[in-house]
Amino acid sequence: MIFPSVFCIVVGAGMMIQWAISLFSGNVLEIHTEPIRIAFHLAAEAATAVMLLLGGIGLLAAEEWSRTVFYISMGMLFYTAVVSPGYFAQKGNWVWVGIFAVLIFLGIISITIVS
Repeated sequence: MIFPSVFCIVVGAGMMIQWAISLFSGNVLEIHTEPIRIAFHLAAEAATAVMLLLGGIGLLAAEEWSRTVFYISMGMLFYTAVVSPGYFAQKGNWVWVGIFAVLIFLGIISITIVS
């Protein structure tokens, strides 16, 4: 179960890093225009990232609870990977749309391996 573990850890850490870079570089303009909506969105993204990290680490350690956390984290990731691309598609940023498609594909492979 190395692939699903590494996938979760890399994606969870990547989400945290991506949001930190976006926030600190001033690229999240919604902080000024839609502060409540973006705060809820950031909370959901952070929860997803934390669950991915926990699921990945738990799978690596072969913890009994890890499959449950893994499946929950995959559901959370799939939700964000379906909803978030609309934002980027609206801006014409098709690279990010493609990245989300790859995340869904790799997530399905991960679920198949864990199952």
